[in-house]
Amino acid sequence: MELNDMIMVSVDDHVCEPPDMWEKHLPAKWKDQAPRLVNTNGADIWFYDGKVMPNVGVNAVAGRVPEEYGMEPTALDQMRPGAYNVDARVDDMNASGVLGSICFASAPGFVGQLWNTTKDKDLALAIVRAYNDWHIDEWCGKHPGRFIPLSLPVMWDTQLGADEIRRCAKKGCYAVSLPDNPIALGYKSFHDSSWEPIWQVCNEENITICLHIGSGTQVNLQDMNGPAEILISSLPITLHNVATELVFSEFIRKYDNLKFALTEGGAGWVPYFMERADYTYEHHHRWTKLDLGKGRLPSDIFREHILACFIDDKVGIHNRDFIGIDNMAWEADYPHSDTTWPHTAEKFWKSIEGQGVTDEEIDKLTYQNAMKWFNYDPFKHLPREQCTVGALREKGKHVDTALVSHGRGLAPSDYAKGYATIEDIVKQMGQALTTVAIRK
Repeated sequence: MELNDMIMVSVDDHVCEPPDMWEKHLPAKWKDQAPRLVNTNGADIWFYDGKVMPNVGVNAVAGRVPEEYGMEPTALDQMRPGAYNVDARVDDMNASGVLGSICFASAPGFVGQLWNTTKDKDLALAIVRAYNDWHIDEWCGKHPGRFIPLSLPVMWDTQLGADEIRRCAKKGCYAVSLPDNPIALGYKSFHDSSWEPIWQVCNEENITICLHIGSGTQVNLQDMNGPAEILISSLPITLHNVATELVFSEFIRKYDNLKFALTEGGAGWVPYFMERADYTYEHHHRWTKLDLGKGRLPSDIFREHILACFIDDKVGIHNRDFIGIDNMAWEADYPHSDTTWPHTAEKFWKSIEGQGVTDEEIDKLTYQNAMKWFNYDPFKHLPREQCTVGALREKGKHVDTALVSHGRGLAPSDYAKGYATIEDIVKQMGQALTTVAIRK
């Protein structure tokens, strides 16, 4: 296989919601209460239910020079149109050779935290359904075969949540985003029986549950004045603890078809996690009385139920036999700063060089596992020969992928210690909110 022969499907990207997304899908009764995108002093601000969402494009910096990465932009016109326009997104996917994509929400949070905290639950339910309909019918539906739909959940009532997952499944959506730590958002732990309706419907409808880094679990930091790299490097490994919660849980063993994707968590840490979890179980289960059943170890449960999602992970690929080649899937993270766009194919190809990865294994990592885990078949809509990196790039050769400067990067003099700190990231996230407060 050559680089241009690959077929690449990303199991983690992001969409910055456009201002007109509510027009077709929210019932007239609720139109006046729909989220509104307002430009205030050059910043695009979402207003909803008395709340302000200060940053429409958190870290949507694809296409910028690296010196201007950060938690900006704060307006749609500061980012590539592919962040919020689906036609431009497909162009950018073509330019980098990416066939398919799962797109996580931005404005409401990865799991719709905003809607789930709305006091008027009738409004909240209408908003969740309208968002999911927009995402499935418009964002994903306009270009058949190019996107894997992902629904936002109803979490304040898990039976309503199960009903919404089933409704979306009937529309062809076989993935739902849930928090990696529901307790952090004010809900009961996954070990609580109240989640049973969600587990049941996901088991029955072949739904994969996506647990994205930062959707609940937060990094424990010693000092906000530490370098920003501490926060950025620490986020993926937070899913180590999440994986532990899953493999030792009772609920995951009750359902043979219950599946979880550890989104943007990487795979390199998984071998040690498996080794430690297996040692813990074998060494302690006689006195703790935990019985995983069928002679299984935690590593077996991981391979039965969990998908590790990685952007660039030479260590994970090196240990693919230990992890399980069927339990790994590639992701691009467009338009965030970790993305490999527009050199997506080259970056992945470099990560497998010299590792003896077979053509069959490449196919599993780049698209077949995504198809299997998310009930996704792009070839129903597109001939396979038009889905390769080479074919897509030929279609996208008109796209300008040159890096640009918006003149919005922070100079070294802005940093007390000469480098960006964790506090600087927090300040960037709050810039637009401060602008609104001053205006008021």
